[in-house]
Amino acid sequence: MSIKSAYLSGAALIALSLPAFADCPAITVADMGGLSPDYPQQFELAQFEEQAACDLGFSENPAAGEMNARILGNPELPPLAERLPAEPLVVVPYEQVGAYGGVLTGLSRGTESGTSDLLSIRHVNLVRYSDDLQTIVPNVAKSWEWNDDFTELTFSLRAGHKWSDGAPFTADDVVFWYNDVLMNPAVIEKAPGRWVFNGEPATVEALDETTVKFTFPIAQPNLLNRWAIDYGQTFLPKHFLGRFLDKYNPDAAALREQHGFANESEAVNFYYGSSDWMDVPSPLMKDADKAAAIGTGVKPTLESHIVIDENTEGRRLVANPYFFMVDTAGNQLPYINEIREEYVPESEVVNLRIMNGEVTWKQQAMQLNDFPLLKENEAKGDYTVVLAPTLGQTPFYSFNRTHKDPVLAEIFSDVRFSQAMSLGMDRNEINEIVFLGQGRPMQTAATEYKTVPFLEAEELMEFTQFDPERANALLDEMGLARGSDGVRMRPDGKPLAIRIVFASQGTASQLQELVSGYWSDLGIQVDIREVTSDEYRAAANANEVDVMTWKNDGVSGPNISQDVTDALFPGDPFNPKGHADWATWIETDGAQGTEPPADIQRLFAAATEFTQHPLGSDESNALGAEIMKIHLDNMIKIGVVADIPEPIVYSNALKNVPEFTAKAYDYYWTYPYRPQQWWLEQ
Repeated sequence: MSIKSAYLSGAALIALSLPAFADCPAITVADMGGLSPDYPQQFELAQFEEQAACDLGFSENPAAGEMNARILGNPELPPLAERLPAEPLVVVPYEQVGAYGGVLTGLSRGTESGTSDLLSIRHVNLVRYSDDLQTIVPNVAKSWEWNDDFTELTFSLRAGHKWSDGAPFTADDVVFWYNDVLMNPAVIEKAPGRWVFNGEPATVEALDETTVKFTFPIAQPNLLNRWAIDYGQTFLPKHFLGRFLDKYNPDAAALREQHGFANESEAVNFYYGSSDWMDVPSPLMKDADKAAAIGTGVKPTLESHIVIDENTEGRRLVANPYFFMVDTAGNQLPYINEIREEYVPESEVVNLRIMNGEVTWKQQAMQLNDFPLLKENEAKGDYTVVLAPTLGQTPFYSFNRTHKDPVLAEIFSDVRFSQAMSLGMDRNEINEIVFLGQGRPMQTAATEYKTVPFLEAEELMEFTQFDPERANALLDEMGLARGSDGVRMRPDGKPLAIRIVFASQGTASQLQELVSGYWSDLGIQVDIREVTSDEYRAAANANEVDVMTWKNDGVSGPNISQDVTDALFPGDPFNPKGHADWATWIETDGAQGTEPPADIQRLFAAATEFTQHPLGSDESNALGAEIMKIHLDNMIKIGVVADIPEPIVYSNALKNVPEFTAKAYDYYWTYPYRPQQWWLEQ
């Protein structure tokens, strides 16, 4: 029986607790049985039933009720027919239909540090990339349609889709996310830059319960490229968060006062956190008593798992009993009952835990120099470690050209300084020591050369040779003469000193030690300080670092359509870009901030034009080439080594894990590889 029939027949509800009927083929990617979906590795229910000439029945996780009882505030579970959408997404498993149960254990560094790997395992959005990293496919949305000039984007949602607490998910939840939270200054003082378009908001409206339309002030032909991998979900539970807004609840003020919230912003952001970065940290860690009093520990989700517990040591999550995906045998996904996220900041302890067989999955912040040790202990730990190609992993340095110290700002703004620092690095030695000889010395720009047609590898080779003589000549030419102790002097007579503040999540400590030595040999007084990624991001976003240093993630592949001003325009708290005064000048039409050089001003203008043309078009390629030239001519970023493979580690009990096309934050880690169909062999 199909769920469509079950919605019509009360008696049929009983049948849904029985095992799935056998008349539908339990196909896998390994054996598609002659079926051919419109999108890779997934079907809409009607298409699957039509092609297979069958009627798909549904089964639930036997532990669903028990897990639901652990979700603070959730009511008792209704039958499965009332929990699945009328139009569930049918997911084709890679190798085999899985079995329910088990706990996936992963390691993060802290509440916000290194968490995106595990967040991606449960992540959903309106659309996603398939594992070819080229094809955009439906996810939460069933379909979408553009108008002819790419100014209107209409999504069709799934009838009967529900939040993790059983409340209906509708187009109003998309409208609420955009209009009442992101664009509401009473909740978020300034809308995040990536959700406005040429400085103006979109218009978002619900046409009916399952249809939502975005209207943009300018053409946005590449927007889906970014939304398919963005960690920021394009919906929020209006029924849950709207209680705290006067617009939707006449008693909102009393409710806020009852729970100790001073205003609407404080109430909403207790759950939303002024950030699209979901539940980090969750209310369970902020104030567990307050969260319990309000009635739920975290806001309802559409994701595969929901947080049920959090403390300073980690998080626990259980499967969402209302999740909208099923496999080809009709089993509601996910297969894995629980996720255990543990906070382990020390790399050595992470490796030890892996080698002891205590970790189910780990890829983020795993460095190439971890690989030999992990490979040697595979059998002991009963895990598999593989080297995967990467995107966005090139480490870089970007000197802060709007530094608060005007003398340093002047030095850093002279491109000869960045050229000298680049020539002063022995990239071949770095490659051998830090990257086991597996990478390729190379500069970097605002995108990965492998993912766009307007940037070639050869363009990224200038100033990559190790030439300390030429580097010293450039510094001499700038008037940065050496003192009697060999340290170069600033124009104001002080020693030229810089501090490299870094986080090992972004760049290896070995790299920083080597670079510190190279630059000291050029007469720069260098000291290095390792901090957590949270501390690094806070300092860099506050314009309090001399040099940004991270890996070049956040701009590869699909993100290039929106982020061509990378390293210049602040707005993404997880990829600090510095140069805040330039951005302020642009945003205020010169009323505040520091006027950028003419070519940097052109970069901002070209970036706006670039987003209005489809990637791959002649106009896009011409603008892309111009943007890359501005980046490289100014040496906004100094790249070190590119094309670095990196480890992925997983327990041998974890099944349906495919070969990764790329290990890349820029495609949101596991999101393209459908981790909801992973399962654990017990």
